[in-house]
Amino acid sequence: MDNPLLYTPAEAAQLLKVRESWLRKKAAARQVPCTFLGKHLRFSPTDLATIIAGAAQPPAGRRRRARGSTPRDRDLIPPARRSVDPPQRDDHNHAEGSSTWPG
Repeated sequence: MDNPLLYTPAEAAQLLKVRESWLRKKAAARQVPCTFLGKHLRFSPTDLATIIAGAAQPPAGRRRRARGSTPRDRDLIPPARRSVDPPQRDDHNHAEGSSTWPG
């Protein structure tokens, strides 16, 4: 027989290009279609086609950006301070007019 009607888990996994253990776990949890002949797990060509169709995902299109926003502004790390930058005033920790120098 050139085209068997049922595939073993090893044969089905090879055709699907997945690990046999993954396929067995999914079949045992009844998350993919399969056939049990007594205690023997088998997969029909229809089972394999259904597994493939169930795994298909629609193409992910590019999401449109809101106008005026730049991508991931809030995810960017602020630039490092340089010695030529003016000191930043922290009004929460110092009284009005006090020096920011700890000494």
